[in-house]
Amino acid sequence: MKCELLAPAGNPEKCKLALRYGADAVYLGGKDFSLRTYADNFTEAELSEAIRAAHARGKRVYVCANIFARNADFKELERHFCFLEEAGADGVLVSDPGVFRTLRRTAPGLPAHISTQANTLNCEAAAFWYEQGATRVVLGRELSLEEIAKIHARVPALELEAFVHGAMCISYSGRCYLSDYLAGRPSNRGACAQPCRDPYVLTTKDGVRLDLEEDGKGTYLLNSKDLNLSAHLRALSEAGVSSFKIEGRMKSEYYLATVVNCYRRILDMGWSESLASELETLTHRAYTTAYAFGENPHTTSVSGSQTAGSCDFIGVVRACADGRLTLEMRSRFYAGDLLEVLSPDENFGKTFPVASLVGPDGPTDDAKLVQGLYTMDSPYPLSAGDILRRRK
Repeated sequence: MKCELLAPAGNPEKCKLALRYGADAVYLGGKDFSLRTYADNFTEAELSEAIRAAHARGKRVYVCANIFARNADFKELERHFCFLEEAGADGVLVSDPGVFRTLRRTAPGLPAHISTQANTLNCEAAAFWYEQGATRVVLGRELSLEEIAKIHARVPALELEAFVHGAMCISYSGRCYLSDYLAGRPSNRGACAQPCRDPYVLTTKDGVRLDLEEDGKGTYLLNSKDLNLSAHLRALSEAGVSSFKIEGRMKSEYYLATVVNCYRRILDMGWSESLASELETLTHRAYTTAYAFGENPHTTSVSGSQTAGSCDFIGVVRACADGRLTLEMRSRFYAGDLLEVLSPDENFGKTFPVASLVGPDGPTDDAKLVQGLYTMDSPYPLSAGDILRRRK
């Protein structure tokens, strides 16, 4: 099996987008049982359609059921797994041993993928899951390339999936109770409020505030940097990783298209500075390679703010014909602005000025209606789903 590019799909529109921009597979969740309950997620009808559409393109769909389940969950889990098997899902991500056992019993035809929440960090754990019937393990993000290679050597028939890009959790493989404690939203059931991103102040029992400030706003000792292993995909592959996973079911269309497009091109053409710079067009925290090369004490983002990114997301192309395109607007733009194309095809990176702009109320120089449809001249035969952006 060649290395797989695996993208998040927070809703049906993002699923189509990820596959169009080059993902070999997507991972997504139904309305229950996944660890992103605040994403739009998929109804059963939408799941069936997503699987059908992906298979028509020779691509795969993995469904998350990686909550830590309670007794009351299992009757509905059994029904859900039977549905997924009938719908033709390509795998189910689980972390709870009871959920794994239920999956194997009720839907034996569904490949079982062990979620990163299960903390698979060693050869024996990987061997255990393989012996129980798992076909893939999503490795803990705390592992080094050397440790991954040892796991692959120990269980070579087991597929290894690893995160390569996106937000990271300060807690060990995401096993966190801070959100539950502070906000009543349990992380391990998909409702994390991300309190680790907030500034904190240390106060003694006598009420004395201690100065631990990283900047004028406070300290962000629980706030992780963002993972970026785009320059190290070959090394990951040589260590035994067969699926490169992008984080971000809650991210925007622009974020998803940019990251998937970038990693697809790196996989197909090799890493380059120009491709790597694509990841700087996005809003993100400081990047890190985390623990890929061993212990790393510099994975904390000491600032609460994110880098704004070098581009504005202007809109999504909805149609293009006879030299005119229709754009669904996301950020305000004006006649004369120089726009750049984000696309999976040969139009990627091309630029053109906004000319003959027409909005919902007729000709205009100012596109200011959010999600309004605007038409303009197009010197290129763009496709529905292409994205236009503006350099800052």
